Amino acid sequence: MLNSTLEALSAFNEQNGKARLAAINDTVELSNLIPPTVSYESRGNVLLVGAEDVITTLEAQFTSLNSVTLLATAKAQSLENAKNSAKRNNLYYASKATIKGYLGAFEVSCDVENMLTTVNLAKVAIGQDCFDLIVDMTEDGLSEVEISAPGYYAVGAGKAKLANVIEDLPAMVGTFDKPKYFRLDPDLCAHSSRGVTGCERCVDACPAGALSSTGDHIEINPYLCQGVGTCATACPTEAISYALPDPANTQHFVYRLITNYRKAGGETPTLLFYGNRDEATVNEILSDLPESVIPVALEELATVGIDTWFSALAYGAHQVLLATNTSYIPDTIDRVLRDELATAQSFLAEMGYDIERIALFDFAEAKSFTGFDSALLNIASPVEGTKREKLFAVLDALYAQAPVKPERSDVTENAPYGSVDCREDDCTLCMGCVSVCPTRALHAIGDRPGLLFIEQDCVQCGMCEKACPEKVISLNPGVTWNAQTRQEAQVLHEEEAACCTRCGKAFAPASMVKMLTEKLQNHSQFQGEAIRRLNMCEDCRVRDIFSTIVDDPESQLKV
Repeated sequence: MLNSTLEALSAFNEQNGKARLAAINDTVELSNLIPPTVSYESRGNVLLVGAEDVITTLEAQFTSLNSVTLLATAKAQSLENAKNSAKRNNLYYASKATIKGYLGAFEVSCDVENMLTTVNLAKVAIGQDCFDLIVDMTEDGLSEVEISAPGYYAVGAGKAKLANVIEDLPAMVGTFDKPKYFRLDPDLCAHSSRGVTGCERCVDACPAGALSSTGDHIEINPYLCQGVGTCATACPTEAISYALPDPANTQHFVYRLITNYRKAGGETPTLLFYGNRDEATVNEILSDLPESVIPVALEELATVGIDTWFSALAYGAHQVLLATNTSYIPDTIDRVLRDELATAQSFLAEMGYDIERIALFDFAEAKSFTGFDSALLNIASPVEGTKREKLFAVLDALYAQAPVKPERSDVTENAPYGSVDCREDDCTLCMGCVSVCPTRALHAIGDRPGLLFIEQDCVQCGMCEKACPEKVISLNPGVTWNAQTRQEAQVLHEEEAACCTRCGKAFAPASMVKMLTEKLQNHSQFQGEAIRRLNMCEDCRVRDIFSTIVDDPESQLKV
């Protein structure tokens, strides 16, 4: 549909229109040939939930399904309906119910009238562990997530239209495949380490309730995931990445698209990112936009974020527009998108650039839209590296020619950029912060007692701050614009090493040994020879203990 519109527009002989069509036709589409999938199996057992008068009337619409169970949250108002209900063997009463699951696997727990305990309603009603489909006619809905699981239709809450449900439900029997939208690499995750909890941006960014924390790690339920991509956009370490397509393919596509547009003679390119659900709207307003506006379809708008937007500017796009219909976008997606946009625009503003170089686009303003006359950058080859490396590579290129060059800038709330401060006087260099750091932003010097920090690698997860026993570590959100300072290891704290009194090897910070000696010198287990061993390295300490065992067996009970 979109290509036919572009072909029609290009017939008016404007060079940009012809170049746009050529670029889109010559650039490989954003897709995976064989995406991984998950499968749902539905046997057609449906549960209708709501007021008795409503669900008993609706029941006849679904008699073609395997079974229909009714759960009334309010009893019938009319005497006639009450009499008819008494004859039903598939009607149950419960004022409250909880639902969890997805298409083919909905578990419904409730306190059914005349039963003493909370029951699994499917076992009671149809002798199965779960229902396959749920039509929820309650006003507020029994599911609290913004994007409902497949097979759950919140008609009463306005998230599904009854006419569509009546038409579509009879076909919801059988096995159904859905793409597995994400990839998860636990080794990159900044959520938890050694019992310390850190980043939870992905959990907060999911409108479908598909992500959860086990305490030790993040779990993603692929059956609940609806592919909106906000988790991948919010993840600062790429532990979660979108797989349909992956971020690297997306950015390479953008690079090739702009390159092909220029080769075909196109000028002043503006990229218009939009989600597939908005294709019809984009198709309608394209004729109102300049022909230099190149539409880029995504599975969902929020599947790409700040690194892709800035990469587009680096490749010569004059502007990046993010098109969405805010009337239906869930609040969580809207928040994630706007937070990411606020960060991008703050970077532009700090360097003196117009923040509208990356902006939300209102479809209603298509006729009045005018783009920028010049590009900010025109990098000749794709930017490579991790998500953060790509972003900072473009920011550094922009900074090099920026009208304003601040030394350091604040960032928006919860943005994953910044440094850490260490109160050196109280730091014992225990390295508790190093042991939990997920990115090695914090690490030991190695050959002497000391703590190093690389700002560009810090995602502000907060685990170092929580793990510090002396509470001397604190987060400092912001961006240092000098690339060398930001990328090099900076010494946060170092001090003289304590050397083993037996072999002379440096083995610990001198202040730590001094502190332990002062605290333990009056302890019963650290009297005599035991206190002396605190000044030895771990190897010599063991040798010293065992060298006296034969002469004094009780000495092995001492440190």
